[in-house]
Formats: sequence, C-alpha cells, structure tokens
Amino acid sequence: MSEELTGKRIAFLVANEGVEQVELTEPAKAVREAGADVDLIAPADEAVQAFNHLDKGDTFEPDRIVADADPSDYDGLVLPGGVANPDQLRGKPEAVAFARAFFEAEKPVGVICHGPWTLVEADVIQDRTLTSWPTLQTDIRNAGGHWVDEEVHVDDNLVSSRNPDDIPAFNRTIVEAFAGRRVPAVH
Repeated sequence: MSEELTGKRIAFLVANEGVEQVELTEPAKAVREAGADVDLIAPADEAVQAFNHLDKGDTFEPDRIVADADPSDYDGLVLPGGVANPDQLRGKPEAVAFARAFFEAEKPVGVICHGPWTLVEADVIQDRTLTSWPTLQTDIRNAGGHWVDEEVHVDDNLVSSRNPDDIPAFNRTIVEAFAGRRVPAVH
C-alpha cells in the first residue's frame, strides 16, 4: 500500500441503483491502495445496486446517506458513471448540492463516463474543459463547458475520463490530484 493519501478521506457519490460497477470498484481500490479512506455515499440507506453495463452486478452498502454527509469532511470526490447513476443523482437536490460543494471549496473531483451529468445539474462546468462518454458532449457544451475526446483530462481540480477503458489513467490521475499535485492530462 502506498502512503500518498494517508489521512485523506474521499467520497464516492452514487445513486442506489445504476452505478457502473468497474467505475466504482477500480477507482475506490486505487484510492484505498494509495492510503485514503473511502466512503460510499448514496441518497438512501439501502444497498447500492451496481451494473456491468446493462446486467446487474454486485451490491454495496453505503457508508452514509447524502443528507447526512458533510462535504467538509472529505478531501475529494469521485462521481462514477453508468447511465442510470448520474441521471438519478441529478434529480436529487441534496446530491447535486453535495457535488457542488466540492467545487465551491476548490477540492479535487474525479468524474468518469456519464458522471458529468451530475456536474451539469450542479452548474459547475461553465468555462471548464472535460471529457466524458461521447453522448454527453452536447449537454456539456450547453452547460458552458468545453468537451474533448481524451483518455483523461485535467482542468484545475477536475479530472475526467470517458469510459471503463480509461480507468488505469483515470486512477493514476485522481490519486495524484487527491495527493495535491496538479498533473497534466494524459493523452
């Protein structure tokens, strides 16, 4: 285990159903292996049903519900994808406010795949450059952001990636961001 993130606490915000399993488990594993504590935060105090694309995957118990989670307790945030996950989160005002608070506090945020939908709803991507699953590019542009097709893109405290194939680069980059290092994007 690395000690890069020892003493850091990272929030993973997901809906109770629809998170892409690999986009949750692999980044959480990387952050834990770097020494951080990870809290799984969900809207309801019930199991989180993950998916492997369209097939049901494993379930995970949340550590906290978003209404009881305080963003100031965390050093960073990860928003995994899956189509249903961010679509449900953006309909939960407390989840949107939780995500927005990390930007207001200028804390690092990692987002992958469809995860930026939550950021569009939080109104935090104006004048930012990010990547995502390709079908979100119009939503990002309509929210005032700039979309790029890159494996991982870093815009100040925002780290974004497109899909599960990008997870190795995404993991390396979020660990560096959570450690307080500003890193150039990997192309």
